Amino acid sequence: MHYTYDDMREQLYTAVVCDALDSLGYRRQSPGAQFLPYSTGGRTLVGRCKTTLWVDMAHEVPNPFELELKAVDECRPDDVLIAATGGSLRSAIWGELLTTAAMNRGCVGAVIDGAVRDVAAISKLDFPLYARATSPYDSQNRQRVIEIDVPVEIGGVLFSPRDLVFADRDGVVIVPQHIEKEALDAAWEKVHGENKTRDSIRQGMTATEVYRRYGIL
Repeated sequence: MHYTYDDMREQLYTAVVCDALDSLGYRRQSPGAQFLPYSTGGRTLVGRCKTTLWVDMAHEVPNPFELELKAVDECRPDDVLIAATGGSLRSAIWGELLTTAAMNRGCVGAVIDGAVRDVAAISKLDFPLYARATSPYDSQNRQRVIEIDVPVEIGGVLFSPRDLVFADRDGVVIVPQHIEKEALDAAWEKVHGENKTRDSIRQGMTATEVYRRYGIL
């Protein structure tokens, strides 16, 4: 079955994707760090990883935003900007202007392993944004991007360029490309199985009976 991004955003969610990955033996695909949904756009965030690797700094450089802006300008439709900082909260590395620029390139959301700002304005832009915290500090000469489009690690999970990423209020999940088809098939099957389970519970079947019949709960 071919799954469109709209299909995935409407039908799937992080918990069921995690269950599907578990069934395939991939049991550590959600970072062990809490990401707060500063803006969700009212739907599951689904897209392809556009990765950036950040470092802290305490000195001035001529072009501190060079690679950061390059990453945003290179975004393609259905990309999700991934910022790996090692969990640093030294400054806000994402804000309203970067959001607007990324949206203009077709970027559908951002997962920031660090701090963000301008969240009130971003929440009005229908742009899903997940981050660790907020900060009023600008990133100039505090943090900068040193590489883009490389595998990055966040909370013990590897995010590789073009991997499929899901995010919602339950967390963030990464689906490696080499098992994407199998994971989506399993997630799709689980969703429809859960629908049957839910209907049976509503009709009065006990949780034990439902689990015995469907193996889902």
